[in-house]
Amino acid sequence: MHHLLRKQTIIIFAFAFFILAGYKSQAQRQLYRQDHDDLPYYFGLTLSYNSSYLHQTKSDKFLQSDSVMIAEPGASGGIALGLLGTLRINDYWQFRANPQLIIGGSKYLSYNLLHTGAGESDFQRKIMPSNIVSFPFQLKFNSDRIGNFRTYLLGGIKYDIDLASNSTARNAEDLIKLARYDFGVEVGVGFNFYLPFVTISPEIKISNGLSNLHQVDPALKFSNVLDKIQSRMIVFSIHFED
Repeated sequence: MHHLLRKQTIIIFAFAFFILAGYKSQAQRQLYRQDHDDLPYYFGLTLSYNSSYLHQTKSDKFLQSDSVMIAEPGASGGIALGLLGTLRINDYWQFRANPQLIIGGSKYLSYNLLHTGAGESDFQRKIMPSNIVSFPFQLKFNSDRIGNFRTYLLGGIKYDIDLASNSTARNAEDLIKLARYDFGVEVGVGFNFYLPFVTISPEIKISNGLSNLHQVDPALKFSNVLDKIQSRMIVFSIHFED
């Protein structure tokens, strides 16, 4: 799992590097949008792709279980569309809000069972659909502008509402319940490319949930072997700023 996420991160950074190399290979004949960074605020749109998975901590009952031998999370991808609002603090610092609707990115856990019931497979995957309304709030630290290019670092918090959460579902033997609400922190890096009529900003960030999403139910055999479940996400975004 971690190897897969590291591979995706390397690919994204390599992609950004080649964009930058190709962009800087052209002579900077003209500076675009020179007064853009002096605006007190501005807006934009965001398109994103994310790779998300669940980080789980097993409970003491996992060692006592004679049925569930392996329980591990898997990664899945989703896309997002969002709005972007940026408030200037000074020449280097900005505050940013970036509400988004994240579609897809189902959460799932895979299990290997030692003892199975009639008609039950020894390998099972429990998929939990996910459609999230996310509210990230971030501080950006900008580098000096070099021609029509600039880099930035960001960090902040987010609050998520999972519209597809099964937290209110009726008890079922094969169900794991995850909470509807999540709170987490984010860090990332991005690049501003100034064009004549728009600023395009590719960005990569890591998002870690701090809340325990797991709603433990001792009656559910796939739930009681787990203790804490937290969200993890790597997000690649392209922002279009006015």
